[in-house]
Amino acid sequence: MPQEMKETVLVLDFGGQYNQLIARRVREQGVYSVVKSYRTPLEEIREAGYKGIIFTGGPNSVYDEESPRYQREILDLGVPVLGICYGAQLMAYLLGGRVTGADEDPGCASEYGATRVRLTDPDSLLFRGLDPEQDCFMSHTDRIAAVPAGFHATAGTAHCPVAAMEDPSRRLYAVQFHPEVMHTKNGGEMLRRFLFEVCGCTGDWQMASFVEGAVAKVRAQVGDKKVLCGLSGGVDSSVAAVLVARAVGKQLTCIFVDHGLLRKNEGDRVEEMFTSRYDIRFIRVDAADRFLARLKGIREPEEKRKIIGEEFIRVFEEEAAKLGDVDFLVQGTIYPDVIESGSDKAAVIKSHHNVGGLPERMKLGLCEPLRDLFKDEVRRAGLELGLPADMVWRQPFPGPGLAVRCIGEVTAARLRILRDADAIFREEVVRAGLEREVHQYFVVLTDMRSVGVMGDSRTYEYTVALRAVSTSDFMTADWARLPYEVLAAASGRIVNEVPGVNRVVYDITSKPPATIEWE
Repeated sequence: MPQEMKETVLVLDFGGQYNQLIARRVREQGVYSVVKSYRTPLEEIREAGYKGIIFTGGPNSVYDEESPRYQREILDLGVPVLGICYGAQLMAYLLGGRVTGADEDPGCASEYGATRVRLTDPDSLLFRGLDPEQDCFMSHTDRIAAVPAGFHATAGTAHCPVAAMEDPSRRLYAVQFHPEVMHTKNGGEMLRRFLFEVCGCTGDWQMASFVEGAVAKVRAQVGDKKVLCGLSGGVDSSVAAVLVARAVGKQLTCIFVDHGLLRKNEGDRVEEMFTSRYDIRFIRVDAADRFLARLKGIREPEEKRKIIGEEFIRVFEEEAAKLGDVDFLVQGTIYPDVIESGSDKAAVIKSHHNVGGLPERMKLGLCEPLRDLFKDEVRRAGLELGLPADMVWRQPFPGPGLAVRCIGEVTAARLRILRDADAIFREEVVRAGLEREVHQYFVVLTDMRSVGVMGDSRTYEYTVALRAVSTSDFMTADWARLPYEVLAAASGRIVNEVPGVNRVVYDITSKPPATIEWE
């Protein structure tokens, strides 16, 4: 635990996809949080002096022999505990309650998505003053069939009689739903009450504390050695570059790999932005032909990501060799990259080029100062570091670039279509003044062609998909309700100005079940 932190909450990870989102929600309240594996020794937890502990969800059943579990004694430390989803079931299981699945409980039915929850205890610290019925996000099959001794149920649903339970005398609380996701209307308030009314937190953590600590960690890790930064120009790598520059100064060299998979005119804008504003050594590497050659004939998304990840590293290693004695590579990796790439018991959703896509053997050590932050926290860190607003609020862009927005094989001709269509859509969103309200917006070139009529003639051209989402954390998101006028303007311009496109569709899928990107 950082010495400057007066209070810290432990998020004990059992393999849930939302474990770091829980940590982020805690930090939103000004309470520092750390995520540790369920394998963390009990003595280490005891000595850390945490103000509270949160058990995360997970994909397993508590009664399976290989499922992640913890020692029952963690519940006897006198530290408040909140169990979420699998964490709630685990609490019940460890304390002698009963958890059942569909194979043994005919009344057990899966609940997924927004679910109406009835709050049955108006005196519960978690729910006091809230409406007796709440829309909460569920994602489970198993359920708590009988609460442990000393507990009572505080909420239920049509299929889950114990949607929440508690033993206030021991400060043990559990909810079957996910208060951390945006789809649980009052989830943030429930977590706030656990932190402040149950745990007794005061909320003393600020972004300035993170920046100060991150700078110190980079100095300790790097020492007097030379560092390369893999700079894309996006907010993540930009903040990482400026943070590391503050820590080690002239020891840093930023390398911008133009892999030919960038948005329209993006390479020139990135170069201008850094060379005109910062006294940082900046090297631009033109590697477009190299990346396209490696991607020739490749259609599978995971294979694309791994190829791009490996090629990035090889380019950096080659440039490092030219510079001489370089020991570290800085990357703008953030936690959504990490969690979606899978860790411990968590499932792999997609391998990010800078995490799961890294080759097994590398010549450079990794320095990832933003690895535990969410996108909105990265932006706050950027502002704390003094980055200009246009850099901090720049549209997110995946490291593999347009390769993961070009469904199927990536070719120069298909990239041209995608670049032009994407530029038009982004222009129309900005023209409507919605660039801050819509958190990410872009175009996907599908691998589907359809029949159209243009100039009284039959066409058989590509379909492009417009994607726009609203989110605060990029772990969950809702599709943006863009005005019809914006969609119409973008669609009309794309089919008229971009050769090769005769159909435009709009993606109206939230995350989950979809991801923000298509690949």
